[in-house]
Amino acid sequence: MNSLATTSTASIHVESSATILIVDDRLENIHLLSEILSSAGYHVRKATSGSMAIRSATESAPDIVLLDVNMPVMDGYTVCRQLLSHPSLSQLPIIFISALDLVSNKVEGFDAGGVDYITKPFQPDEVLARVKLQLRLQRLQQQLRVQAGVLEERNRQLQAEMLQRCQAEQTYRSLFENASEGIFQISAAGQYIAVNPKLAEICGYGSPRAMLAEVREATQLYIDTADRLELLTYVQQYGKVMDVILQVRRADGTPIWVSENIRAVYNSQNQLTHYEGTVQDITRRVYAEQLIQQEQQRSERLIANLLPPPIAQRLKSSQAPFADIVNPVGILFADLVSFTEFSAAAPPQHTVAILNQIFSAFDRLVAQYGLEKIKTIGDAYMVAAGVPMPQPDSLEAIAKLALDMQDAISRFYQMDGRPFKLRIGLHTGSVVAGVIGKHRMTFDMWGHAVNLASRIEETCPAGHIQASSSFYQQLRHQFSFTARTPIHIQGIGRTQTYLLEGYCTGPAD
Repeated sequence: MNSLATTSTASIHVESSATILIVDDRLENIHLLSEILSSAGYHVRKATSGSMAIRSATESAPDIVLLDVNMPVMDGYTVCRQLLSHPSLSQLPIIFISALDLVSNKVEGFDAGGVDYITKPFQPDEVLARVKLQLRLQRLQQQLRVQAGVLEERNRQLQAEMLQRCQAEQTYRSLFENASEGIFQISAAGQYIAVNPKLAEICGYGSPRAMLAEVREATQLYIDTADRLELLTYVQQYGKVMDVILQVRRADGTPIWVSENIRAVYNSQNQLTHYEGTVQDITRRVYAEQLIQQEQQRSERLIANLLPPPIAQRLKSSQAPFADIVNPVGILFADLVSFTEFSAAAPPQHTVAILNQIFSAFDRLVAQYGLEKIKTIGDAYMVAAGVPMPQPDSLEAIAKLALDMQDAISRFYQMDGRPFKLRIGLHTGSVVAGVIGKHRMTFDMWGHAVNLASRIEETCPAGHIQASSSFYQQLRHQFSFTARTPIHIQGIGRTQTYLLEGYCTGPAD
């Protein structure tokens, strides 16, 4: 065990020390987890009952809890709810540990407030990876809360500064020689009356005198003079304008971005005498914002390619992991017959190229029918209908997809001239669907229906489409099926299946 734990520690870098509370009524499990976590640098606390765990956590909150489900007196789900109901522990990450591996057990764990579920027997690498992920998520959430507080305080400061500036405008002096931002006065006719040293520096002139000698009309500085004239017209109408972003030319012709505040000044007869305002060079800020926007757009495009749009939107609004029970769902598994032998004989570049061409053709068909490609594993291809959102006639669409995939594969040939063949399995039922992973997120599905669809594909004759009885019952009036002699499916037993032959041309059975 020591060597295994050491290997795990080497592969998972502990960024910061953390305290982990292990709750299990079996001492051997506590000892095993304690050795795995301690060797990775974590501080470990132990509890052998739910009441002991609640007392320990409320006295001194750990960073994360590993909680057994099956315990006497008080089970893990109850302990989890009681821990999270405590005000100081409401954000505590709780990972369930259990030998129970049913989807219903995991869903109950998530409903109770758990953030993850690890099944026994424990794999050290998995335990450390999941603990590290939850600690990292917890740290990121804390950082976001701190940053939100800083931004809120900064916003209050900016609002206070704006109020002070508006109040100061009543007694505003013409020039502040030592000001940190450019200051100007412009006549009603649009000519500079005065500028301060900072504005001259921003515009690339050696002094205010040099700037006034070379720049008489304010519009000379602006790359788009129409914007400047529109700005003055707005000020004449509304009296002032704040934080207007414009582009100007420095003395050497270099374009820069500035943020300008300007107001109109009137005499006692309410006649416009001049304009005055401030200027800041925000070129770096504008370029930084453009880079941020480009990266944000790139990230959104990447997420859109990786995840269905509704799932991507859900992830944007919440960082918490989630899973949903979806019913009913159409499931398609397809597998290229003898592709392993083909790839062993063909050059690697040719293998990748032909597989890319085949799967690209399948991708176009999936998009055509509005279905959801779940994943590819080697030369296997998985599609779902009705997830993440319900879809009218989704089973009919996935049946049409299967027929079109068989037609598409007939146009691809092996090196000896033989066409490739597909085995396709179809089933419908309820599944658990959700997002897994953090750095390379994937949308996936689990459950008995998924396993059965895979087994139906595995037992399908080459070049055919095999459907479950439930799938057949749903579509027997729209499509033509041929009943097979009941076959043995691992974990299920003798099962009646049907071969999908095409569209229905006569009355159904």
